[in-house]
Order: sequence, then structure tokens, then C-alpha cells
Amino acid sequence: MIRTRAVRWRRGMVFALPGLWVLAVVAAELLSPRGTQLVQLLAAAPALACAGTGRRQCVLLAGVCALLALVPLGSAGRLDTTARLGTCCAVVAVVGLAHLLTGGRRRLLRELERAREIAAAAQRTLLRPLPPRLGGMTLAGGHLSVSEGALVGGDLYEALATPHGVRVVMGDVRGHGLGAIGTVAAVLGSFREAAHDEPELPGVLRRLERALQRQLGERALGEEFVTVLLLEVGPDGLVKALNCGHPWPYRLSRTPGRRMRATAVGRGDPLPPLGLFPLPGRLPVVRLTRLAPGDALVLHTDGAEDARDARGEFFPLARVLADAAPVAPVVPAAVVERVRTALLRHTGGRLSDDMALMVLRRDRCRLPGPAPRPGALTPGHRWDGPLESPPRRLEDTAPL
Repeated sequence: MIRTRAVRWRRGMVFALPGLWVLAVVAAELLSPRGTQLVQLLAAAPALACAGTGRRQCVLLAGVCALLALVPLGSAGRLDTTARLGTCCAVVAVVGLAHLLTGGRRRLLRELERAREIAAAAQRTLLRPLPPRLGGMTLAGGHLSVSEGALVGGDLYEALATPHGVRVVMGDVRGHGLGAIGTVAAVLGSFREAAHDEPELPGVLRRLERALQRQLGERALGEEFVTVLLLEVGPDGLVKALNCGHPWPYRLSRTPGRRMRATAVGRGDPLPPLGLFPLPGRLPVVRLTRLAPGDALVLHTDGAEDARDARGEFFPLARVLADAAPVAPVVPAAVVERVRTALLRHTGGRLSDDMALMVLRRDRCRLPGPAPRPGALTPGHRWDGPLESPPRRLEDTAPL
């Protein structure tokens, strides 16, 4: 609301500026000593209207106001005929020139707006918005690019519901900004196919490596690389991972006091980033963690933890995550927005690298056993539904 009022106030000042200028010139001319000639400054009124509003109607109105202002000045005897005629010609000339420039400016603005719409649509197609729910999980993602006006940079993420579970990729291309979009497109396109086709995570990673090699070519071998974190979340909450030089994720879990804590998960050294060296013959899949209902997993790129403020202090991601989800249940969209706001505040809006964040919360869990009657919950089965809407008969469910 405050921001909207400020924008309206600035727009009002832009529209009123030519009129204020005319009044200031008239007042200065009438109050100045005899012999002072300031009335020629009236010709600047239509120029101000052209620069401020960009509308032809405002340019014409400013010119009319400037011409009418000559009447009281002339009647006061302060101006001779030559000065009055010269000022009128100057005002008319500026109005005509500003009228022509305004038309070209508005055409350029329309073309720029159209180009922005096309670029935004193309970038959203590449880095698609995540669905709010996927395979029994609630998720949200966010991204900040170093390049001004760009929605996509060197970071990538995607989540897909496949026959093998929910599969997730988070990656970071060497470099940032618009120059890394081609590599991002190659990796994401390969993942969206391989995630459904390959029964195991190592097969998905090898497909990503081949796509990256085709994209970069032999000339870029060892010069360009991508850090990749591949995850697979099973129906029982088990999270399997393959990590190629990417930061390990955080787990948001509930404490006995129902508060949430952020804990780094992941052990062992990751594989080298894709593109630096060929993948080894054997790819060990890490059993990362097991998410209980209500737990969340936070994936991020190094642009979050490596961000610094003016004093050189790193961004405290773990603390901000715990503060962003103070009590259960975790709201992924709220966590993403709070981390984004805190990061911009920490850096003063001056990012040195792209940043991507994804939060996945597990919402349900099925235990093996006989199928329940329709509409009923039997002992030994957990409730299969959103955490925000618990079942009416809690005594019929197993404790979470």
C-alpha cells in the first residue's frame, strides 16, 4: 500500500511539473528587478512534459500554458514586442519538436514492452514454475538472477513425479546471467526426459552428462562445467541422492517443542562437477535421509551461502531457514519468499551470483496393510491428506 501511494505521488509530480515550471518562471519574472529577462525559460515547459510523461496531450497543454503566461507578463509592461514574439516562437518550436519526439518514443516503448513479454514467456518456458503439489509433496521454488531484467541465469531446478518417485534436479552452471542459458536448457531438457525413462538415478546422471557434452562440444571440455544435485524421494519418504559438486541440502524437521530446525544433510565427498572429468564407471547412490510427514528438504545453490554483505560476512542460510519456518507445518512458498527477502536485505540488493532455492515438504505416508474402507481410517494406516486439514478422528490414525 505504501509503495503504491509513493508511485502515485511520483506520477502526479511528473504530470504537474510543467505547470509548476510555468508558475515559477512567471513569479520570478514579476518579482525580479526591471531589466531581468527570465521569460524565455517558458519554452522549457513542453520539453519537460515530453521528458516526463511522454504523452502528446501533455506536451500541447504545457505549450498552451506557456503561451498564456505571456499575457500577464506583457500587460505588466515588462516585455517589449520583440521579446514576446521571440518567446512565442521558441515555445511553438519546442512544442512541435517535442510532439514529434513523443510519437517515436512511445513506439519504442511499445516495442520494448513487447520484447520483454516475449523474453519473459521464453524464460518461463525454460525454467517452468513448480506445481504447488507433486506426488504427495508440497513444493515451491524461487530464483534470483544477477542480470538485470532476466528471469533465468546460470541456476536451474526442476521437480517431476515419475513412476520411480519424485525426482528433483538442482544445478549451477559455471558463470551466471544470460550467457549460461544455453547450458541450462540442455541440462533441463535432458532431465525432463531421463527422469521418466531411467529406472535408476545413475542412468539419469549419465544422460545429463551426454547432453552437456553435446551442448559444450570438445572445445569446452574442462572449461565449462555444471554442479548437479539429483534427488529421488520414494513413497516412504526415503531420499536418495547423487551429487556432482553441489552444496548438500538442509532438512527442516520438527523438534519436541513443535519448532522447526534446519540441519545440513549429506555425507561424503561429492563427485566432480559435470564437464570437468568423465563420470566414473560406478556411481554410488547416497541414502540421504528419510523425511517424516511434515519434514521439508531445502535445496539451494552456492549463491545463497556465498552471498556477503558490505562487511564481508556470509549470508546465514541455516539460521534464516529456521527463522522462516518457526513452527510446524512448514509452508514452502513462505520459506522461499522469506529467504529471498533476507538475502536481498543482507546484500543490499547487490548480488554477485545467481541464487536458486527449492523447498519440498512431505505431506503423506502410506504404510503397508489391508486396504481401508472408502471414507474410513483404519488403525495402522496414516492419514493420507494435507497437514493443514487433519482428519476428524485422530485416534484412528497412527502417531506421526
